[in-house]
Amino acid sequence: MEKIYLDHAATSPVHPEVAEVTYEMMKAHFGNASSIHGFGRDSRRILDQSRIIFAKSIGAKPNEIIITSGGTESDNTAIMETAISRKEEGMHLITTAIEHHAVLRPMEHLETLGFEVTYLPVDETGRVNPEDVRTALRPDTILVSIMYGNNEVGTLMDISAIGEIIQESETKAYFHTDAVQAYGSEDIDVKLDHIDLLSVSAHKINGSKGIGFLYVSDSIHLPSFMLGGEQEQKRRAGTENIPGIAGFKKAVEIMLSQREERKQFHQELRAYLMKQLDESGIDYDLNGSSEHHLSHIINIWIKSVCSEQLLMSLDLVGIALSAGSACTAGNIDPSHVLGAMYGEDSPRISESIRISFGLGTTKEQLDILMEELVKSVARLKK
Repeated sequence: MEKIYLDHAATSPVHPEVAEVTYEMMKAHFGNASSIHGFGRDSRRILDQSRIIFAKSIGAKPNEIIITSGGTESDNTAIMETAISRKEEGMHLITTAIEHHAVLRPMEHLETLGFEVTYLPVDETGRVNPEDVRTALRPDTILVSIMYGNNEVGTLMDISAIGEIIQESETKAYFHTDAVQAYGSEDIDVKLDHIDLLSVSAHKINGSKGIGFLYVSDSIHLPSFMLGGEQEQKRRAGTENIPGIAGFKKAVEIMLSQREERKQFHQELRAYLMKQLDESGIDYDLNGSSEHHLSHIINIWIKSVCSEQLLMSLDLVGIALSAGSACTAGNIDPSHVLGAMYGEDSPRISESIRISFGLGTTKEQLDILMEELVKSVARLKK
């Protein structure tokens, strides 16, 4: 039985070239990048070269890149340090109801410290209205954090319009975007879109887990979130993970060279799968935007079929998908994203699945998926 992985939005397999680079770095480049001897200088060179590539990928300057342990640390740093360092200027923050928990949890924590957070609603496609951002801005707003693309339904936000609104407003709010899911798929330009802070994680683009970066515009000041040594120009303490960083660099280089080709292929896979769904007889509906979306994510509501049971049925035949809600006693948390889009009582919350493409996905795998999906849906509906 062939195992088919269609959960790339959760994490992606490490690219063979990335694994090779990481392993070689572990063997040959173990020096501490803060050491002044040759071993240290060798690691420092790798670190500096990687930072240049990371910066290039989003239109930033190398000195605006802080290496982190991944998206969660990047999000937490951007939000917590902005709030703590700017609380004398204001204690109001803006985000959306469908952010990743790495954004929502820090926001909720800040509320316990006396900060006020405005959670903007989204429409049924999962998009926030940029005009709602304009309306929510206040003189005491210090941060706006809105994700670039949603990890559950794949909807893309109008980041350019939102950035322009914040830039032109009288407020001095920083603009942060969690680009973890969109990085690698979308052509991101932090200067063009007036982005002050941006979070990225390597494991979503076929890099290893435990490495990422935070872009911090050199026009703003952000204190260090990690305290200790003076790494990352005193902005993030901790000995740098040189093998992970070098592997991340390779993943970014591959991504930049193949992004348009890969995106086109994912769009073809998406159209192919949607056509099969239309012809399958399955009673389904698309969750999210059919126009503004990440090419590698499809979230569908299969009516009157428990998503948890469907996932278990497909897993038994070696097919890995995901969902955001449990129907029985499982451990899947209800999807706050679908709840915000369609209402807390919507059946979509417990009857939706996410299919996401990536390295190794083929049309033949989608054929197998559809064959097993039709059988599972028919069985579960009896």
